[in-house]
Amino acid sequence: MTLNVALMICWIVMLANLNLYAALTIGTVVFALILVGLTFYLVLTIKEVRLNRRQANFVDSVTHELKSPIAALKLYVETLQMRDVDAQQRSEFYRIMETELRRLDGLINQLLEVGRLDAIGQESQPEDVSLEPLLRHCAANACAHHQCEEREVFSFDIEPAVIKSRRMILEMIFGNLLDNAIKYGGSEPKVDVQVRVSGRRQITTRIRDNGAGVPRELRKKIFGLFFRGGDELHRTKKGTGLGLYIVRTLVLILKGSVSVHDQTGQSGSVFEVQLPGRPQT
Repeated sequence: MTLNVALMICWIVMLANLNLYAALTIGTVVFALILVGLTFYLVLTIKEVRLNRRQANFVDSVTHELKSPIAALKLYVETLQMRDVDAQQRSEFYRIMETELRRLDGLINQLLEVGRLDAIGQESQPEDVSLEPLLRHCAANACAHHQCEEREVFSFDIEPAVIKSRRMILEMIFGNLLDNAIKYGGSEPKVDVQVRVSGRRQITTRIRDNGAGVPRELRKKIFGLFFRGGDELHRTKKGTGLGLYIVRTLVLILKGSVSVHDQTGQSGSVFEVQLPGRPQT
């Protein structure tokens, strides 16, 4: 590109001095088109490099997420095979193995869901889903996953609302967001869930956490496929970078929107989901 600009300047100066304005015009246009083509090629190359980097991070994270529960299961199975343990230890081993199996099953399901987002829930018909019990159910599942007490983590401020949708889609949207709110919250996570109904038949759900927040430059990128901040060698949080991509895709299917903001005067972030709905009567 530098060479192209230098040649274009030389061409303009030389032909301007010779008063060859027709050749000057044609040559300038040709050099300009070459410059545009090079710029377009450069942009595509940068996007490709970034996508390859995200895919490499994704492969690394999935490999780690798959190996961890498998290694734990292998260890406990070998322990049970090699020596006798008392009933209490055996029960504890089974509990941990069940937890690891659920984690493995959840990861595999998430990977499968990405490939069939448009078809999720198609086996069932849309129904009127009451939002409050669904959110409380998703919160309970998230607490069970992270082994914390729901009453110590979550607070709810919910106006009665109904959304016409397939229940599985809503469970995936809010399940991912509430799970992330705990995962990326503070050392003692606190999550506030607020639902408001507007006069335009719009349901706004805000999920606030007490974590470090999302940097402004990453607020659009985090909803992209495979995206996770940093790299796998320095990351402390588990995950694959698929959850928010699933959330955004499903919200768009429901003709809604999702965004992330700062908390005013506090640390943490607010994920806001707007979906068509109505007050619950």
